[in-house]
Amino acid sequence: MAKNKKNLFERFANWATMATGSSAAFLIAISVIVIWIVTGPIFHYSDTWQLIINTGTTIVTFLMVFLIQKSQNKDSKAIHLKLNELLASHQGASNRMVDIEDLTEKELDQLHKFYVKLNALALLEDDLTCTHSIDAAEENHNSKVANNKTKPHYINARKQKHTGK
Repeated sequence: MAKNKKNLFERFANWATMATGSSAAFLIAISVIVIWIVTGPIFHYSDTWQLIINTGTTIVTFLMVFLIQKSQNKDSKAIHLKLNELLASHQGASNRMVDIEDLTEKELDQLHKFYVKLNALALLEDDLTCTHSIDAAEENHNSKVANNKTKPHYINARKQKHTGK
């Protein structure tokens, strides 16, 4: 995407993020504080003297919250897109993982539990490099269910589940 397509706020936010994250900005902030401290005796540590630093820092902090959030939102979106590209391009990865950031907290917790189980299964294997995707795990599960449907332990477990015993 061409850089000239950015709107005025985006250009300003990018510039402000770079500028305020620089060593020069830190040195300027330190200088302001030193000047404020040095002028304390001159103004007899008055309420106005205190109000100047309090007002200045409050305004800067208030504005920086929005700039930081804008920067984090952009970075987060870029990282998600990069991860989605990696998932989409990797043969063994499950495409179901693309855009999972849009899931609810409850759905993410369910996925987390699934991966905890996959981790436990992987630890049981002799080869720690052997991994499973959601699709491979689902295929394994369906295969096991199909093979076990006629076995007594499976039939009894299903009966107990439905009868509540």
